[in-house]
Amino acid sequence: MQLGIIGLGRMGANIARRLMRDGHTTVVYDRDAKAIEALAADGAVGAKDIKDLVGKLDAPRAVWVMLPAGQPTEETVIALGEALGAGDTVIDGGNSFYKDDVRRAKALEKKGLTYLDVGTSGGVWGLERGYCMMVGGDAAAFQRVEPILKTLAPGLGTIPRTQGADARAEHGYIHTGPVGSGHFVKMIHNGIEYGLMQAYAEGFDILKNKNSTDLPEDQRYDLNLADISEVWRRGSVVSSWLLDLTAAALAGDVKLSKFSGEVADSGEGRWTIEAAIEEAVPAEVLSSALFTRFRSREEHTFGEKLLSAMRFGFGGHVEIGSKS
Repeated sequence: MQLGIIGLGRMGANIARRLMRDGHTTVVYDRDAKAIEALAADGAVGAKDIKDLVGKLDAPRAVWVMLPAGQPTEETVIALGEALGAGDTVIDGGNSFYKDDVRRAKALEKKGLTYLDVGTSGGVWGLERGYCMMVGGDAAAFQRVEPILKTLAPGLGTIPRTQGADARAEHGYIHTGPVGSGHFVKMIHNGIEYGLMQAYAEGFDILKNKNSTDLPEDQRYDLNLADISEVWRRGSVVSSWLLDLTAAALAGDVKLSKFSGEVADSGEGRWTIEAAIEEAVPAEVLSSALFTRFRSREEHTFGEKLLSAMRFGFGGHVEIGSKS
């Protein structure tokens, strides 16, 4: 299948490469000419601007936008609305706010365009591991781009199968429902991620400080955090990909010296708490995890360094103020 891709950053470029590996054709554009050249060297068709990208696609066209939420995505969707024609599809695979999806879809619908919002999880590892995708929007448009989704998804892998599970879900992608629902589900996914990460961070902080001089001498333990994280990966009930990333970070530097502990939040955690408030749903763990990230910008603990290490591990996210 043919797909246009706008935004060739950490995830956009790897999405294009994973698709091309499976025989799909990609037409790509980014404001950074070097990013276009790099993908063209791998077999993509480069475009000089959005209009050129649309012109190089066959109707009915599908264009995947992989840009930061907010103004970059907003401006690009508006430009696509002007360049594309009836029957074409705009796909937002970034982390947009779901209410923005609803508004954009209504505007595009007046022009005969369909809009899909794809909550995309997989970070910088997606090229090899695949991407977990939650897709909202028109069902017919979803089915038309399904070959793309099948290629991008992780597939069955080695995970034990669940009796009665939906086949698409087992392969790593689903149609969540009306427009906006894909990003809403991904938003809650990221809110849960905050809570899971915070639980690991606090637990390891307690382990690290068991050697404190404030404790009785016979109750002090100099624990090997790298070994603990590694053994927990092997059959424990708290094993997870986040724990895998934790083990890798601690094995590389048990002091996590390259991390300050200043932890950013990229929006989805705040939106999750806003949704909880709108629905009057208690979310003590998720809200606490979000507020801890705010506090991390004032003082830093070992646990906050571990949060930074995990964020860098799965998404390549650098710390606030970092020049790297």
